[in-house]
Amino acid sequence: MAKSTPPENQDTPVQDNEETVATPNPNTAETSAAGEAADETAAGIKSRFSKAIEDARAAAETLRADAVDLTAAAREKAGATASEWTEQAGVLAGQARDKSLDLARQGKNKTSEAIAVVGRTLADTAPVIDEKLGVAYGDYARAAAGTLESSAEKLAAKDIADLGEDVKEFVRKSPATALGIAAVTGFMVARLFSRSGRRDA
Repeated sequence: MAKSTPPENQDTPVQDNEETVATPNPNTAETSAAGEAADETAAGIKSRFSKAIEDARAAAETLRADAVDLTAAAREKAGATASEWTEQAGVLAGQARDKSLDLARQGKNKTSEAIAVVGRTLADTAPVIDEKLGVAYGDYARAAAGTLESSAEKLAAKDIADLGEDVKEFVRKSPATALGIAAVTGFMVARLFSRSGRRDA
């Protein structure tokens, strides 16, 4: 019988003459122990890697939730601030409108008074004009005084909105006359305010 050589890393019976004796391969035990250790190490690494991925996902979810909360809080604060500013702007605009209307009414009343004063002055000087220049010129002065006084009454009776429409219509019809009246009125109002300012001081 021929002697056969067993392959490495296998536990095979070795035949010696007539007796068969099984001898274990020392490399096989080491290899199997190393394989088990490698499997345990790989399982540990895989477990730690899985835990790290889960931790990363949990941290990312927490960050996302925090970012959503911060964004919502910032939006709410910005919305509240914007609405406060809008509300304050509305209040200030209302106050400015009221103040401008009040000033316009005061200006209208003072202008009406000034026109009435000029009308009365013309009416009072009509007799002097009759004596010095003649009755025809005195009649012109009285007619102008009557027109001024009736204009002053109409001006005092009208509302600011009505006056605005009347002024627009008048300017459309006769722009040159409107420019002259504006200049004279501006001069008279400036004089009136400068006199009242000196009296107040």
